[in-house]
Amino acid sequence: MTDTDALSGADAPRERGAEGAQPGEGTLREEGALLEESALLEEGAKKSGLLWLTVGTAPPRPVWHVWLDGSSWLMTAREDGAVEQFVPGLAEAGRALVDMRSKDKGGRLPGWTAEVTVVTPDDPTYEPAVLALHAARLNAPDGEEQPARWARECDLIRLTPTGSARSVPRDAGRTVPIGSPAVTRGASPFNLSIGRLRRRD
Repeated sequence: MTDTDALSGADAPRERGAEGAQPGEGTLREEGALLEESALLEEGAKKSGLLWLTVGTAPPRPVWHVWLDGSSWLMTAREDGAVEQFVPGLAEAGRALVDMRSKDKGGRLPGWTAEVTVVTPDDPTYEPAVLALHAARLNAPDGEEQPARWARECDLIRLTPTGSARSVPRDAGRTVPIGSPAVTRGASPFNLSIGRLRRRD
C-alpha cells in the first residue's frame, strides 16, 4: 500500500471549509443557538403570566396567559365589554408580536413572533388548555362555571413561536395606556390600624 492509499483511508484528515471549520459545524452551531433561544423563551413565558401582544398596527396590549406544550394559550372575548380580556383582531390575525418581561428582575426579554391559531372545542388540545387557564385564572367571577362561559363568549388562542427571537429594542418602549372599563368592585374595607402608632414593649 502506497502513502497515497494510506492517506485516503480512515486516518486521512477530514476536509475543512474555507475558514477551517468542519463540514456541518456551522449548522450545528446554529441549531445550538436556536435551542438556547427556545429554552430562554419557554422559561420566561412559564414564569410570567403576563404578555404584551402587538396585533397589526395597534399598540401593545397586556394579556394574561399560560404556557403549555410549547405555546402560549389565552382567552379573548369575541366582543368588547365582556367579562374576559378582549384583544381586537387577534382571532383574525395570522401573526402577532409578543413581548415579555423577566419575572425575576423585571427587565424586558427578547420578544418573538407568534403564529396565531383559534382552537375550537372539538380540537383535542382544547380541553387541556382550558383546564390550565381555568386553574390559573385569578378572581373568576363565576367560579366553576367559567369554562362554560368561555365556550359561549370567548375564543381560545394558541400563540406558537416562529423563527428566532427578536432583539430587545434600545428605547424604553413607553406608550399611552389603553383605556379600560375595569374598576374596583367596591370601597376598600375600613382598616382600624391605619394611623395608629405601633405600641412599644
